[in-house]
Amino acid sequence: MNPQLKGAEKLAGTYLFDLATSAKALRLNRFLHGFTIPANRELFKSDPEAAFAKAALSAEERRMVRDLDWAALIRYGASFFCLEKLGRVKGVSNPEMVAGFRGETLEEFLKTRRVPGAR
Repeated sequence: MNPQLKGAEKLAGTYLFDLATSAKALRLNRFLHGFTIPANRELFKSDPEAAFAKAALSAEERRMVRDLDWAALIRYGASFFCLEKLGRVKGVSNPEMVAGFRGETLEEFLKTRRVPGAR
């Protein structure tokens, strides 16, 4: 482990995105980043299983995306910036995603914010 990261694993809610994590999640992140291409977005919307097969996603990766399991995706190594693309395709806002990372409902998460009327 990088000595600069020593102890980071003890910080609750912190998910390291190091070289090993990046390599493990590369296929998933390429799939998610591919939503920048309209044809990939349309394939995913119309036939998610075909999109998963085209990207050769594993069963675990498919399940996390299918279920929008934000906490599992971020722990697995999905890049937040790539997850934002999935959120846009599925109509999920950033606050909803972050609530999912924290294992909270949107309403629970918003109670921790100081932004009246945020959604």
